[in-house]
Amino acid sequence: MKFDAAIIGGTGVGSRLIALGGAPVHIPTPVGTIRGRHLEHQGANILLLSRHSAGHKVPPHKVNYVGMATALAQLGVKHCLASAAVGSLREEWGPGTFIACSDFLDFTFRNTTIHDATVVHTGFNDPFSPDLRSSFISQGAKLGVKVEPKGIYLAGNGPRYETPHEITLYRQFGADIVGMTATSEAIVMKESGVRYGCLAIVTNLAAGISPIEPNHQEVEEEMNRSGEKAVQILLGTAVELAQK
Repeated sequence: MKFDAAIIGGTGVGSRLIALGGAPVHIPTPVGTIRGRHLEHQGANILLLSRHSAGHKVPPHKVNYVGMATALAQLGVKHCLASAAVGSLREEWGPGTFIACSDFLDFTFRNTTIHDATVVHTGFNDPFSPDLRSSFISQGAKLGVKVEPKGIYLAGNGPRYETPHEITLYRQFGADIVGMTATSEAIVMKESGVRYGCLAIVTNLAAGISPIEPNHQEVEEEMNRSGEKAVQILLGTAVELAQK
């Protein structure tokens, strides 16, 4: 089976992708079996993956990032699209803001790589594919959704949220949004030769900016509102790739 693209669904999107149906797919890799679904959508063959597994059971620091990238490389998948629920470090980017991530700062300290046994140095001038970013923007416009064209994603290890002083420091570094997953995915996808795009959805203002302490309930509530738009942008991008 030749897949036109893979979509990794995060919080509020993974469950929606599973609900689309499709045929189960099991992909054995040297670092574990990756489970997904094959969805045929408007002429596109799409591999759907749920980042945190069914029922949102796997925490961000335990996700098998290397396994997902290895599986896509084995299948010859050239494009990977992902969603990410994020906190905003910019007051003007409130809940419901969509961003096509353009660069990152990795503060996870996970040392995530597919090159543990060999010396391979991979260039990272474009950690997020410019072409996929453009597609997110154009697909959003078709739905009447503005997608910010650039955003610096900073990742922490999680699963805890950040402290107010950490957020103050991250803002000084130039970060726009904060999450726990996209940098690890971007690293292993780039190393595997898979073009990666991340559509970030702001669910809350970050610690010290928001008047309330960040919590998972507000993340889920915003993704209940914005999740379907994110799914449509991701699916539309996959269809666009299939038509090229």
